[in-house]
Amino acid sequence: MKKLIVSILVFAASFQLSAQSKTGTIDTDFVLSKMPELTKVQEDLKAYNGKLEADLKVKVDEYQAKVKDYQEKVASFTEPMKKTKQEEIINLENDIAKFRQNGSQLVQLEQNKLLQPLYEKIGKALEEIAKAEKYTQVFTITTSGLAYIDPQYDLTKKVMAKLGIKSEEGK
Repeated sequence: MKKLIVSILVFAASFQLSAQSKTGTIDTDFVLSKMPELTKVQEDLKAYNGKLEADLKVKVDEYQAKVKDYQEKVASFTEPMKKTKQEEIINLENDIAKFRQNGSQLVQLEQNKLLQPLYEKIGKALEEIAKAEKYTQVFTITTSGLAYIDPQYDLTKKVMAKLGIKSEEGK
């Protein structure tokens, strides 16, 4: 009899706890795509990418000049000079290869750095709405993998409104 009463109390308590939770969703990528600040981030990222490309061009030009100089003067070099010049060229080749390899990682790091304040802004607005409307959980639509979500709990539009972003029909 005690087990039955305990079971009923546990069931009632769990039912009561689940009734108190409120779950919502947000599409942070959609909000981010509509933020006016994203244009500046994209421009800054494009400028950074251009700077990297310019740096690479300088390295490639230096490499090509050294190779051309080596080819033109190789007959007049002593063996130690040839070896030194060849090592310089090999070092430049390695430097260029490493720079190309790290380029995409550098761009990704810069993108993360530039987007971080925007994600923080979205997070702050979401936190204010979630606290004000007593949400206990909010999932991101893009990474949650949820099969069904009642649209009335999607906070995307409310966060956009709080950030002063107008939305088109369809979202």
